Amino acid sequence: MEAFTIEGHLCKILIVDDEILIRQGIKHYMNWEQEGFSIVGEAANGREALEMIEACRPDIVITDIVMPVMDGEELTKVVKTRYPDIEVVVLSSFGEFEYVRSTFQSGVADYILKPKLEPRELLQVLNKAAGRTRLRPNAAREAKASADAAERLLEKITAGFELGGEADRADIRASFPHPVFRLLAVTAKDISEAAAAALQSMVGKRFPGAVCLPFPAGRGLTGFLLNGNADLQTQAPLDGLAAQWADAFGQAGTLLISRPYEDFMRTGDVLREQIHPLARRAFYRPHARWLMFAEDAAPPLTVEAFNLNQFTEAFKLMQFGEAFGGLRRHVEKLRAAGGMDVEEFKSFLNNMIFTITVLTENMGFDAQGLDKEKFRYFDAIQQARNAEEAIGILHAFTAEAERRLADSARNAARDNMKKLLDYIEQNYAEPLSLKEVAKHFHFNPSYLSSWFSAHSGEGFVEYVNKIRIHKAAEMLRTGSGSIAEIGAKVGFPDHSYFCKVFKKFTGRSPSEYRRMTAGTARE
Repeated sequence: MEAFTIEGHLCKILIVDDEILIRQGIKHYMNWEQEGFSIVGEAANGREALEMIEACRPDIVITDIVMPVMDGEELTKVVKTRYPDIEVVVLSSFGEFEYVRSTFQSGVADYILKPKLEPRELLQVLNKAAGRTRLRPNAAREAKASADAAERLLEKITAGFELGGEADRADIRASFPHPVFRLLAVTAKDISEAAAAALQSMVGKRFPGAVCLPFPAGRGLTGFLLNGNADLQTQAPLDGLAAQWADAFGQAGTLLISRPYEDFMRTGDVLREQIHPLARRAFYRPHARWLMFAEDAAPPLTVEAFNLNQFTEAFKLMQFGEAFGGLRRHVEKLRAAGGMDVEEFKSFLNNMIFTITVLTENMGFDAQGLDKEKFRYFDAIQQARNAEEAIGILHAFTAEAERRLADSARNAARDNMKKLLDYIEQNYAEPLSLKEVAKHFHFNPSYLSSWFSAHSGEGFVEYVNKIRIHKAAEMLRTGSGSIAEIGAKVGFPDHSYFCKVFKKFTGRSPSEYRRMTAGTARE
């Protein structure tokens, strides 16, 4: 990235032409940086050009004459009215001289005929135009060399390397001539060139003469090192800068601001101790437009560790609403506290997705769909820009998992209930106790009791007795055995108890029932 200073920088050029081949040709004519220039943007018509000019403030505009929407003649008039310091170079064809003459009246610097557009001629015209600005290509080349040295120093110090030696000290003095430093960062790894240029321009207006050097600050941040005079310590211009940035480029990320410091050698420490913690706060507070480091800021709240055993137990009991509800409440607590490292927070969410997938498979449910999709969720959480976005991805996964589990659980419940009812049908004459049946099906007795009631609408003992009485009634209608013998055959060895239960279900005693249905009685 280039260093930007108020005193000197690469001479910035904006290309305006509705023919993309012309624009691309100019961009790739030569190594512009070696000649002291930088192509900062391109536009297809005058209206687009005005938007670009406001964002990147070029020193020279190269514009075609004939273009749709707004032509070069009108663009030149507007540029020289609004931005009198910007030089304009016109591209024209042989038959457009009247347009060119009009642009000269508006203050155009020079013109080039498109059929004769050659690198040498273009460079001569641009050098001439640059001579009219406050910049000079030779001065720009010196600024470029200084910028390279500044970038090298900044890259080393933020990476944790020690600087030393007279050469480094000389480069520091040359690159950062002012006594006060401050770090800015934007919570976006790659902000647009226009946004970066706009921020540099804002800094220049609020802190005249300050150096503003962009650099990759790690952890998904774009950083800017400010070097200026005592006014860089004052709060009001920074408040205004943050508000202006938020109004212009709020969608590009939160602006983070360190405290001022006076030793360039502390830059790496300030980045790690102030900007990175601010980035963590911004992750949990995505709607904050800017954050400033404060030494006395309240420490983040602590949150108890997630009770994975409780989650697993509820999951195994197929109490999915309770399990997922507890997980959702926990991640909301983590978001509100804002104390967990960002990567640790994302790892926790991904680990829970992995755990849910494994539990689903271990319980015999169809986990194939979840298992395939988990990697998509892993990647989405890793790319999440803030906690709300990451939590939303987790919620999407748990909602999908809950839906799939509910479908599987209904199918499994149907199958399990059929097996259980078939078992009762085949063994009703045996001393069927809830404990023995639970043991046979590898259930917890209390869980089997509640599960059976939930899925059958009646209690286990009541259902078994209903089956036994149904079988007894059939024998009373068709058989000739005694009531006591029939009771024993269907699982009631106690005659009086059999009679009591039979009357409860049918409203009649066994003997009454036999008389009414068969017309005979045998006591």
